[in-house]
Amino acid sequence: MSCFLFDLGTVEYGKALKFQKALAVRRAKGEIPDSLILVEHPHVVTLGRKTTPDNFKPQSIPVFQVERGGDATYHGPGQLVGYPIFLLNDHDVRRHVRSIEEAIIRSAAAYGIEGRLLEGHPGVWVSGKKLASIGVAVADWVSYHGFALNVNTDLSYFELIRPCGLDPSTMTSMQKMLGRRLPFEEVKARFVMEYSAATGLEFSSQRLPQSP
Repeated sequence: MSCFLFDLGTVEYGKALKFQKALAVRRAKGEIPDSLILVEHPHVVTLGRKTTPDNFKPQSIPVFQVERGGDATYHGPGQLVGYPIFLLNDHDVRRHVRSIEEAIIRSAAAYGIEGRLLEGHPGVWVSGKKLASIGVAVADWVSYHGFALNVNTDLSYFELIRPCGLDPSTMTSMQKMLGRRLPFEEVKARFVMEYSAATGLEFSSQRLPQSP
């Protein structure tokens, strides 16, 4: 089955949020097929439904309260963020999350990083450190929000929050694990390939909108 792929490059969080919500409405109406948005955000903090005051400190970078599950997290340069806009015909949110985790684990493995699942903690972990965070929302059985994979991310920004309720030192990146920067576009292409394998879907690149 062919799905849309929107590679937005670097886009401010608010604009990307508006774009993914618009796609979710169109997907619910059957106007478009399942779609995947890939993006890199300028520095931003997002607060999920489980965020408590203890896990968030006021700061100077933009902050968004959003509908996704999970706690506070950080997005920024060098981090691959993906928003699958999928119609969950089977109403199985857990399966949807597992397919994202599987694609991230396979992507990390291509660079010699052994990612794992940790019971009770969504995302992908490496040697007790969190490599990727996942938080989704569902409306009319269409998923939005998604994942953040730390590729070449500046991990010091996680000090602004308690990411997912954890100590900031828990976060890691592919760059930190390997001791070198990775080619970001190559990692992005690898993820698309592995996500296609995990879901059985084929992704077709779409022309970017003028103002996502």
